[in-house]
Amino acid sequence: MDVPEAAAACSRVVDEVGGAVVADREFLDRVTLGILARGHVLLEDAPGTGKTLSARSFATALGLEFSRIQFTPDLLPSDVTGTNVFDERDGSFSFSPGPVFANVVLADEINRAPPKTQAALLEAMEEGQVTVDGDTHELPSPFYVIATQNPVESEGAFPLPEAQLDRFAVKTSIGYPDDDGEVELLRRRAGRAERAPTVERVLDPDAVAALREVPETVRVEDDLLEYMAALARATREDRRVDVGVSPRGTQRLFETARAAAVLAGREFVTPDDVKRVAEPTLAHRLVLTPDAAVNDADERDVIADVLDRVAVPTVEAAEA
Repeated sequence: MDVPEAAAACSRVVDEVGGAVVADREFLDRVTLGILARGHVLLEDAPGTGKTLSARSFATALGLEFSRIQFTPDLLPSDVTGTNVFDERDGSFSFSPGPVFANVVLADEINRAPPKTQAALLEAMEEGQVTVDGDTHELPSPFYVIATQNPVESEGAFPLPEAQLDRFAVKTSIGYPDDDGEVELLRRRAGRAERAPTVERVLDPDAVAALREVPETVRVEDDLLEYMAALARATREDRRVDVGVSPRGTQRLFETARAAAVLAGREFVTPDDVKRVAEPTLAHRLVLTPDAAVNDADERDVIADVLDRVAVPTVEAAEA
């Protein structure tokens, strides 16, 4: 699969999902970025905005196996990864896979589970495997986590640690629909008997695997590599920031910028690609100082200021 074919496939997937989810194109493209960049996506929004529907719709359109894990305060790590079950007939143990063994895993309200259970996803997200009682089990490929968290509730919630936030390639939100969007939502509901809209399959697992290889063919010039590194360093030097973008975050910026180029149907990355993906890729990796937090500073504002301060390579140099 080449870049134009990949761009067309992504466009078909987004169009299909957009027929079920009332959301702007930017949100759907950001979720697609995570798929293309072989990363994971964190959706943070109020209840009832369509986070679960979005995850399920993407899985269906991609033709992938879907699994949903409802995170609760009493959820155990084994409830996510699976456990060894004793067979009385022959006195042996056999592994019973947990719901994490799927292509697309929806970790619903992930911040409601205690840290030990949240950590059960770390190995799965980073290594594509889980270890239970010393035995390692490979997860299906492709493997893609879409996690949701509710920023409204604080009681019974456990904020995600920085180590796990850093595992998400992209963090984004749907937001409330505008007036026309909410009317369209009601119009669609009036036109069907079921509450949830249906989505048709657009791709299959083999096509998705090929799709995720395409960004590796995208060209990134040296001046753009220096630009990405400079953006990461600038976040570490900002007075409002206690912990800036990690080297892992810089790599994710590189990967999502290449994915953005694929979505645009280009075989090379431009500065605009980097600027377009900087906020959803980097903002959630920042830890603000206590003073900045008290003064209601926002991580997204820090990224916007950094983009304004760091010199941008010329388009001619990037395309040369």
